[in-house]
Amino acid sequence: MVYFPGQYTGNQGAYTPITARPLPPELLRLRGISARNMQEHYKLYQGYVHKTNEIRSLLRTVDRATANATYSPLRALKVEESYATNGAKLHELYFGNLGGPGGRPAQDLYDFIVRSFGSYEAWETDFKASGLAVRGWATLSFDPDDGFLHNYSMDAHNAGLVVHMIPLLVMDVYEHAYYMDYGTDRKGYIEAFFQNIDWAAVSARFHVIPFR
Repeated sequence: MVYFPGQYTGNQGAYTPITARPLPPELLRLRGISARNMQEHYKLYQGYVHKTNEIRSLLRTVDRATANATYSPLRALKVEESYATNGAKLHELYFGNLGGPGGRPAQDLYDFIVRSFGSYEAWETDFKASGLAVRGWATLSFDPDDGFLHNYSMDAHNAGLVVHMIPLLVMDVYEHAYYMDYGTDRKGYIEAFFQNIDWAAVSARFHVIPFR
């Protein structure tokens, strides 16, 4: 996720700009997803990082006396802060779980998927369908409130996020993720995504959950 090395405390504190993580070179050698597509996708991610910095800088001096829920500069900045920051974080998770050989996860994660969904096949079917049903993101996430995995989906970076969820596998289904290679064939892109999942990275996220 995006690392914020400084401290931000409203219009009184210091804020250190964040920086984009480099694109891993193995993401330019994916099966079924072109290097050009990934390079353009990475530029979009860089834009979210840039806008996060811009918004947080403006938040230091915005007039809080005019705050209003219909419209105010503060409202606009706070709404778009969630969009830009989530856009950066979700893309880092997405890039981070690509570049692997696909296949299936390690046994402990596999067993937890079966425990949560009944079978691995039921999870995969639901995850792929979730990716077709929404406009933004499909995630396999752990919900600490019930102790199970869920396929939570988002229509936008800041629309559909479930509080407390811990994302393990993140799939971008915005058109920018696949249109260059697949046109309107999102299903073909989702199949290519599965061929490139880095299950070791997903398992690493799973293993740091302290209360599963």
